[in-house]
Amino acid sequence: MDIKDILKLCDHTLLRVDCTSDEIKKLCDQAVRYECASVCIPPCHVAGAKRYVGDKLKICTVIGFPNGYMTTAAKAFEASDAVKNGADEIDMVINLSMVKDGCWSDVAADIKAVRAACAGKVLKVIIECCLLTEEEKIRLCAIVAECGADFIKTSTGFSKGGATRADVELMRRYSPEYVQVKAAGGISSIEDAEDFIALGATRLGTSRIVKLAIELEKQGLSEN
Repeated sequence: MDIKDILKLCDHTLLRVDCTSDEIKKLCDQAVRYECASVCIPPCHVAGAKRYVGDKLKICTVIGFPNGYMTTAAKAFEASDAVKNGADEIDMVINLSMVKDGCWSDVAADIKAVRAACAGKVLKVIIECCLLTEEEKIRLCAIVAECGADFIKTSTGFSKGGATRADVELMRRYSPEYVQVKAAGGISSIEDAEDFIALGATRLGTSRIVKLAIELEKQGLSEN
């Protein structure tokens, strides 16, 4: 698979807690240059990034990140604020405490509140697969779909593990066709990206693929 085609599926990501506005601008410049799907950045940088790129690039941000245990009202406000600041896409973290308590209607209400707060924008729901049983993952595939999300996402990248091939395969198998799958966390090579795409992921949360593209360009220049 051509790396240019992979890049078009990447949310070029920088969620480090101490990232600076200059780093965010650099991330945006790279994403525009390599035609990434979006940049995924902290909420505090959304307004500045939107002013910087205008309509040249989609801005994605995270809600209830990375733990997901904020109140539903707090998540809904955070999502609404992000949209007002210019976010085009929202990646929210589910409430894992509710999942472990088996409070499935509350899990759904949490997602629906964020869905309503970002109406008209792309919503991706992070279920943090590394903390779930297989039965919980399957149940959440159905709930995420019922709540009107556009994507179900494997991981925050801030917990015990990132995307796995088994999880992407499971999510694609148990999610309806209209819900897309995003793999995130630990995508460190072209092979990883190709495998996840082959298994059904249509979006990748990573910064490594752009770095690999830059490295390949440098190698090409050095050979001429």
